[in-house]
Order: sequence, then C-alpha cells, then structure tokens
Amino acid sequence: MTNVVVIMGDEHQRRALSCAGHRVVSTPNLDALAARGTRFTSAWTPSPICVPARGSFATGRWVHEIGTWHSAQPWFGSPTGWTHRARDAGHEVISFGKLHHRSAGDDDGFTERVRPMFVAGGRGWIQGLSRSDPIPFTEAAELAADVGSGHTSYTRYDERVTADACAWLERRRVGDASFVAFVSLVAPHYPLSAPEEFTNAIALEDVPPPDIAPIEPSNPAVAAMADLMPYHRGFADDDHVRRGRRAYFALINWLDHNVGQVLDALDRSGLGDDTIVIYTSDHGEMAGNRGLWCKSYLYEDSVGIPMIVAGPGVPIGLVDTAVNLVDIAPTIDAVVGTSAPTAGTDLLAIANGADADRANFSEYHDGCSITGSFALSTPEWKYVEHVGAPPELFDRANDPDELVDLGTSPRTASIRDRLAERLRDICDPVAVDAEAFRSQDELLESLGGRAVVADTEIRFNHTPVP
Repeated sequence: MTNVVVIMGDEHQRRALSCAGHRVVSTPNLDALAARGTRFTSAWTPSPICVPARGSFATGRWVHEIGTWHSAQPWFGSPTGWTHRARDAGHEVISFGKLHHRSAGDDDGFTERVRPMFVAGGRGWIQGLSRSDPIPFTEAAELAADVGSGHTSYTRYDERVTADACAWLERRRVGDASFVAFVSLVAPHYPLSAPEEFTNAIALEDVPPPDIAPIEPSNPAVAAMADLMPYHRGFADDDHVRRGRRAYFALINWLDHNVGQVLDALDRSGLGDDTIVIYTSDHGEMAGNRGLWCKSYLYEDSVGIPMIVAGPGVPIGLVDTAVNLVDIAPTIDAVVGTSAPTAGTDLLAIANGADADRANFSEYHDGCSITGSFALSTPEWKYVEHVGAPPELFDRANDPDELVDLGTSPRTASIRDRLAERLRDICDPVAVDAEAFRSQDELLESLGGRAVVADTEIRFNHTPVP
C-alpha cells in the first residue's frame, strides 16, 4: 500500500528554489526531491492568503464553493475533505504543525494532530472583516521592524514540528497500516529572521535587488490594497529591503533544511520507496517585487507556489500545465483509493499528460480588499477581474513580470472577452463578490460591529505559536 507525505511551507514564492535558477536561495533537499519526480512550473494557490487557501487545500474545492472567504472564516471540517475520506477508508491520517483550521473541537478528519496551530482564538483576523469601511492595519509595520537574524518563536516551532514528524516516521515499519502525513511548517513566513547560521551563509552584498522594480499600482483595487496593507512602507531604504530579502531567502534555506530532515527520516523508516511525497506552499510572497511585500495580491510572486511530487509511478521532469492546491485532494484520493467531486485533478494524471490545456484560477476576498478579485490564466494570457474596477490583462509569454496591463486596451478586447467568459465557467464574479461581502458583514455584526472589532485588544500580524 502506498503512503503519502505532504510537506507544506508558508509564503514560499515559486521562483525561490535553486532548481528553478534562483541566484541566492540554496534548496538542495527540495532540488533532490524534484530531480526524482515532477516539478510543476505553473502552480497556483486558490487564494493568496493562509486561511482561505488551506480550506481549499483540505477540500479540493474553490474558496467560493466552501465559504472560507477570509482569515476570520476558517475551515472547520465541513464540507468534508480528503482527510475524512482517507480516515474512513482505514488509513492513519496525521498532521504535524500549522493547520489554520478553526479549532481543536472540530472534526477535520485527522486521526491525530501533533502540535497543531489553529487560527488565533478560534476567530482569526477579525479586523479584516470590515471591508466596506476598512480598519487601519497598523500591524503591517511589524514586518520591516522585525527584520533581523536569529531564532524566533516561529523557527523554534518549526524545529519542534520537524522533530515530531521525524520521530513518528522513524517508528514506522514496512507492514504497518498505510498513512497520510501532513507536515506543515511556518517558514518562510515572517518574522523575517532566520537562525544565524542560515543568515550568515548569505553575504548581504550577494542579495540582488528585487526582481521587479517598484511600480505605483494603477488599478484602483490594487492601489487600495497597497494603501490599506502597507507592509512596504516600513522599509526605510534599499539597504533595509536588501536585509529583508536576505532574511526571507535564509528562511527558505532553513525550510529546506527541515524538509531534508523529514525526507531522511522517511528513508530511514524503509518506506521511502512506497511513499508519494508532495511539497508545496499555501501561497507565495512579493518579497519586495513591484515595491510590495507579503501576499494577498494576484501577481505571480504572490499567487505562484512551488509544487513538487515524487514517488512510485511519478514521472521525472518538468511540467508546465497549470496546477493548483485544489489538485492535492484528488491526488491523495487516487493514491488511497477514495473519491469525491472536487475542483481539482489528480497531479499524477497531469504529470502523465492529462488536462494539458487547463486554465488556472485564484480569488481574493480577504482583509484590505475593497472588492473581490478573480484571476484566470492560460499559457498565453492572465486575466484579472476586480468587481467594480477595471480588469487587468497580461501577456504571459512576452511580459512574464506583468509590467504592461492590457486590461482596457481596445486591441485586446476579444481576448479579454474570451477569458472573462472562461472565468464565468468557474464562477459569476459579481454574485460571488456579493455573497462574500454578505457573509463577512453578517459575521462582523455578530461580533458587535465595526466599532467593537476595531477596539478589541486581540490584534496580531502573525498567529502566535501554540
């Protein structure tokens, strides 16, 4: 019987792998995993923010299908996901580390949860629910202020999670019950500080400036996000940006170090040849590109994620077919012999040539967005629809950095219309946007309304470790 190990980083942008040609990042363990399996070069998150993305990962369904719109609207085990199906089929289903589900009191399908991280207080980031009248996100200033070197509560948490996962794997033996293990680390999520040996291994002068120079957002929906979520304004100068980028890259190297320990433990158990291993991230990170930091945007650095699959029956090589976190649920279903309707497709089938012309999709309805935003990409084009604001359109082949917005250009009107129609095969953006606002307004009122939520002392920029 084949086992499955899913390893997930947090905020790992797709370009930040040495096997993808990055000049500073060193990821030998992820490179080795990719060398013996398939690396998908066009992988996306279903939503570029933790809680919604993880709900879609758990269920294989889009955010608008399950209502995990926001960081204060986490998945709580309903609708059921791949965990429930694998458990009900008799497999051991265990998690290590960050979940960002609602609470320990919910049945999220795991037979065991080791050191789980749920959303803060079972409620999450409630201030972000006020989208029609946004609450200033002053916590964004912490990002630049925390740039440094040395362990943080998050890197110590990853140490413990990695040790837990390794100890459990090393106890497994051939002949034991089959399992699905989810190992979820918080690196390279901020605070932007990595253990000193990883920071010191990167010379500051070797850190390149951002890949994409600062650009003032022209689209009103994007400009509003940058204004309301001003992580970038805390960086005083180019040197500060360089130090922030070094810390981010060092955290990725730290992440790779932990991934290597987990993979080594799997091999020591004797089960490496009988286990499908998937590495991915919940979303990406702007890392100073375009002058922006963190996630939430539908630009490639934020929405693009690594996706590597290796193990028995997995072909070796690169695949540029669009894949998404929603594809992991049907992949696990296929391995463990279960099934359910999802928005995704088995990654092993895609690696072997299935669904080669599929489009990718992502959406955002979380805090600091004044309207719902929806992105659809094909190999040639990327279309972004902001409800009530102008659309964006980028020529992916000739403009991979998304520098020239053709969203309102008359010469691309037919392309824009074709992609908008294809987007509507997935959802009606106007109807979905209205439902997201209705749901969030209802939850906001149940918590006492904007004034009460704005004044609550429970405010945070990254979830405290358990």
